[in-house]
Amino acid sequence: MKKITLITFLILLIDQASKIYVKTHFNLDDSVSVLPGFKLTFVENPGMAYGLHFGGVIGKYFLVILRVFLIGGMVYMFKKWLQQGASNYLIIPMAVIFAGAIGNLIDGMFYGLLFDSGTVYDPSIDRWIGYGGISKIVPIGQGYSTFMRGCVVDMLHFPLVDWNVPESVPLIGGKHLEFFKYIFNVADSAITVGAVLLLVFRKKAFPNGLEF
Repeated sequence: MKKITLITFLILLIDQASKIYVKTHFNLDDSVSVLPGFKLTFVENPGMAYGLHFGGVIGKYFLVILRVFLIGGMVYMFKKWLQQGASNYLIIPMAVIFAGAIGNLIDGMFYGLLFDSGTVYDPSIDRWIGYGGISKIVPIGQGYSTFMRGCVVDMLHFPLVDWNVPESVPLIGGKHLEFFKYIFNVADSAITVGAVLLLVFRKKAFPNGLEF
């Protein structure tokens, strides 16, 4: 359990520190080039990883509640796996995924209470609306929204291909091609890395007799 706690703490520390820094130092949609093919681009996401969302506020509530149940289920499974003597091939990737899930849950549950500005849902036009200026941390409860209505902060952007196609190119001339266009955060990365590790080491992670 100490190993799980340490991994979770370290990932959450990096995740939340990076999000708070970007939200309190960047305007929404600001983008800064760090290295070739790597930018810090500040966007806010009301939904799931990599900018996916659905259903307005109701959809957001559903996602927050779903994350709470998933995290609770993972806590139960950790206890079960540790009793069964599970190996690090299972415990470490699952701890990484666990930390990522908590990281994005914190944003969705509490950021609306802790910051003075953020992206909010306008039911009259069925859209999430951004804001101007740089956010500031405020006393809890005096933020831009209410409990469970905060948006996830994303900033990691890797446009390895960023090309305006010449008009002379058949079929795709004049279009803008970007890969990888999705913007994500440390928590999203942790979930992805943990899932890949589980896939790669699945035979060692789930030997015969170990229950999922």
